[in-house]
Amino acid sequence: MTQSPETVVIRHITPSLDNGRFSIKRQVGGEIVVEGDIFKEGHDLVSALLKWRLAGHKTWNETPMRPIGNDRWQGTLCVTEMGAWEFTIEAWGDVFFSWQHEIAKKFGAGLRDLQSEILEGAAFIEAAALRAGKTPDANALRKFGAALRVADADTALTHAHDPALAALMCIHADRTLSTVAQPYQPVWVDRERATFAAWYEFFPRSAEGKADSGSTFRDCLGRIDDAKSMGFDVIYFPPIHPIGATNRKGRNNSLKCQPGEPGVPYAIGNKLQGINGGGHKDVAPELGTLEDFEWLVGETHKRGMEIALDFAINCSPDHPYVEEHPEWFFKRPDGSIKYAENPPKKYEDVYPLNFHNENWRTLWDELRDVILFWCERGVRILRVDNPHTKPVAFWEWVIAEVKAKFPDTVFLSEAFTMPKMMQELAKAGFTQSYTYFTWRNTKQELEEYFTELTTPPMRDFFRANFFVNTPDILPEFLQKGGRPAFIIRAVLAALASPVYGIYSGFELCENTPVPGKEEYLDSEKYQFKGRDWNAPGNIKDYITRLNSIRRDNRVFRDYDNLRIQTTENDAILAFSKTTAALDNIIYVAVSVDPWNAQGGFVHVPLEDFGIGHDEEYRMEDLLTGEKFTWRGPRNFVGLDPHERPAHVFRVRRLIGRRAGEPIFA
Repeated sequence: MTQSPETVVIRHITPSLDNGRFSIKRQVGGEIVVEGDIFKEGHDLVSALLKWRLAGHKTWNETPMRPIGNDRWQGTLCVTEMGAWEFTIEAWGDVFFSWQHEIAKKFGAGLRDLQSEILEGAAFIEAAALRAGKTPDANALRKFGAALRVADADTALTHAHDPALAALMCIHADRTLSTVAQPYQPVWVDRERATFAAWYEFFPRSAEGKADSGSTFRDCLGRIDDAKSMGFDVIYFPPIHPIGATNRKGRNNSLKCQPGEPGVPYAIGNKLQGINGGGHKDVAPELGTLEDFEWLVGETHKRGMEIALDFAINCSPDHPYVEEHPEWFFKRPDGSIKYAENPPKKYEDVYPLNFHNENWRTLWDELRDVILFWCERGVRILRVDNPHTKPVAFWEWVIAEVKAKFPDTVFLSEAFTMPKMMQELAKAGFTQSYTYFTWRNTKQELEEYFTELTTPPMRDFFRANFFVNTPDILPEFLQKGGRPAFIIRAVLAALASPVYGIYSGFELCENTPVPGKEEYLDSEKYQFKGRDWNAPGNIKDYITRLNSIRRDNRVFRDYDNLRIQTTENDAILAFSKTTAALDNIIYVAVSVDPWNAQGGFVHVPLEDFGIGHDEEYRMEDLLTGEKFTWRGPRNFVGLDPHERPAHVFRVRRLIGRRAGEPIFA
């Protein structure tokens, strides 16, 4: 055996992803409650420390862990800086506290001839004094040791349980035979906008809402300012690169593009039109220049907002890669390059890349450099198109490469695919993930999904971004439910998750589908989109209020504090969010029926909210300003999807009375 055997068993550390294979996620200032099974042979008592540090640093932060039953121990750490961290547990058989326990048992059994035990304890204390070096602690320990050596049994017992001595022996414990759990558990800590943000997606070419011509980067500020006024802080652009001419798609995905039709931004690359090469490091000339884009990024930052770009790994037949690196593409038996397919869909205007080609390393390096190119121009948020169709190993590598240079970069995974692949991508490094929220509509579906996302292990690595719609997806609920459905989905998305987003047109309740499909008719993926951004029936004021509520209440910055609450009507969903100090308590009751008025009793968890069973408490609706005084856990709510589809209550506890009138916190 080349190393000392472990002296303490440390097992089943949580949170942990695949035994430390992947990093759990937190935000700056976030806490991690760590638990582990810790025990050893025999009857010696065990002591344990939770240790954590920034990855690569030599010095550990340490805090004692406490037993919580059945050899399970717990400790809490706080991560204070963005970047890579790691934690572990160190445990040892504690000779001093084992001695303390032993002498107490013997004394309790009536034994008084304890001279040998007393000398043994004095030796433990004096050894600790040596470990304390030239410090005041060393002097204090020497005094305790000297006093113990001349003590009788009764006095020795008093010394042994002196709290000051116990504290000193904790600080200067004998850890020469300790066990440190391996591997260290990695943690990635993100900045706040990675964990709390409201996204607004729009196509720059449609910024002005003109039906017959496109807008430019310089025309986008009006749309950005409107999004800011609604409370959004991330502006997300679909691809802004040159669009290929070969097999360019036309209106409503027609195979023939008519003159003046702009094409699909996801068919990336046009070496004939490009100014900076015509590929992924270029912008469509009809939108402007790279300098125009950098100007727009700067103007957006001045407004306290950020621009997110779509990283779509698609190439049109006109992309410079086709000539420069034909080996990067899939080939048909006749030698021609294979276009993309997702039966029954065909993408004749797009060539997919082969990540396992013979020259794969140069391809991977090039795609990394594409991301770095945009990071260097002020973009720190990327929404990644269809990452589940590329190797997970690539994403793990490229995200690590980018974050090594730009640790504040946020990656959003647009993977509407099988659960295990979605989860693996999140583990591999994606900051946020699209979800199945889009298709969870009933009370039962939503309760089950919200619980899954906010329960370990999902809550430790899968950060949900609740997009209510996308350019690709017009959910059936929105198609059939009309304006009330849009409000209901906005309430659920904005208040259930710290990160959510809308695709432009949602605020106008656009819901005309391709017949029989969850797709927009006249989608702006294929054409310019004419819009009146203040059209009658819009829900901009409602969205603005929701974003204001999110911003003003700290509970909405936390991910895993959502708790499902009981309702007595299957068309009414209720959930709560609270701070640990109970100084911010929110209770949401929302109808999931966009057609009919619903009423029923909802249950308030009084004990969890620190409210006595017979106490009055105030329910202040943050949407309307109305105030209701409730008593007891069971109260009635009435919700009409056309008038009041939801209550967003700030719960205020009774703190006293003045002149007989209640005062609520």
